[in-house]
Amino acid sequence: MSKLLKLIKALRLIVKKPRLLNIIINEDDNFRDTVHKKYGLLNGLPQIGITNLAPNFNETINHYAFLDGGSSPLDIALLKQLAKKFKIKSYLEIGTWRGESVANVAEVVDECYTINLPDEEIFKLLPDSNYVASHRFFSDKLKNVTHINSHSQNFDYKSLKKVFEMVFIDGDHHYSSVKSDTKSVFEVINPEHSIVVWHDYSFSPESIRWEVLNGILDGVDKDYHKYLYHVSNTNCAVFIPQKLIARPMVKYELPDKKFIINISAKKI
Repeated sequence: MSKLLKLIKALRLIVKKPRLLNIIINEDDNFRDTVHKKYGLLNGLPQIGITNLAPNFNETINHYAFLDGGSSPLDIALLKQLAKKFKIKSYLEIGTWRGESVANVAEVVDECYTINLPDEEIFKLLPDSNYVASHRFFSDKLKNVTHINSHSQNFDYKSLKKVFEMVFIDGDHHYSSVKSDTKSVFEVINPEHSIVVWHDYSFSPESIRWEVLNGILDGVDKDYHKYLYHVSNTNCAVFIPQKLIARPMVKYELPDKKFIINISAKKI
């Protein structure tokens, strides 16, 4: 089939099913091209070694399910290490899910706030009672964790009357949501001192999720782009208002560190 015939066929399909146009527009390759042209980041964000960010990296994760949809143990360990290193006292996150990340961070900070959709909205997305009950599973009864039931893009963050020292953005990962959530949290942090972490900046530690990166870059003021990094071995991007030693990510690079893993489990 010629390119012209393929184009005609594609246009006919889009006329019949307009939603297909959204799939084309949101194709991750398109976001990659946008990032390349608009920001010149051919290899994504500069990468900082996790052991450079936190020398002698050593952490224990006490709340983890090893089930679908959660952050990796190393991503959560990164949050705890950052909280310790920078002596974080106030923590905010978007996207609670099972509460694994906030439950672990709550062990090392004074107060945590976590925002997630109300249960009735969650049930509309997936009408399964177990799915709804899984939310906040690990964090629901923690005294220093405040759960906010709201859509992150409709919530008035300033109503909390707080300036957060660290924020974890792990809500909806579509471009518009990432951009909106990013803009919102920068209104309740001190960008000269606070830290922001985005989950799912990458599909895997060596495969960038360009849609999320596009949302981050468009949501952060350009003056602060120099403080955006990818943390090696994780799926996380970070905003740390310091010039850190970083370099472009090299895919399939030989390991320069090893991780020692001790796994234990107990019934709850």
